[in-house]
Amino acid sequence: QVQLVESGGGLVQAGGSLRLSCAASGGTFSDYAMGWFRQAPGKEREFVSTISGSGPTADYADSVKGRFTISRDNAKNTVYLQMNSLKPEDTAVYYCAAGIRYRSLRSIVTSSGVGSWGQGTLVTVSS
Repeated sequence: QVQLVESGGGLVQAGGSLRLSCAASGGTFSDYAMGWFRQAPGKEREFVSTISGSGPTADYADSVKGRFTISRDNAKNTVYLQMNSLKPEDTAVYYCAAGIRYRSLRSIVTSSGVGSWGQGTLVTVSS
């Protein structure tokens, strides 16, 4: 099973940017689609973005499309989430997720398609 460790969260003003990183270990990284989810206080965990194992294909929730960019460096076993034009409603704990080995990025848009979770990193956007 893949182990995931996120970093990069913090406090930022509205309109600012942050980049989250997620380092993976314990598997062949390129075999796994990767994704990001988030959970705001009092709300359910929701899908943010996913990327294919080889990296060229990605998908986004409508709420972040055009503002967030997911990428991965398979040589470093790391996936990133670049977040621009942040809004207060982006405030949440962000979780890195690894899909189930060899399954497509589409399988990871729901929690049922996630094989491993990171511990989460808090992003707070002030107005």
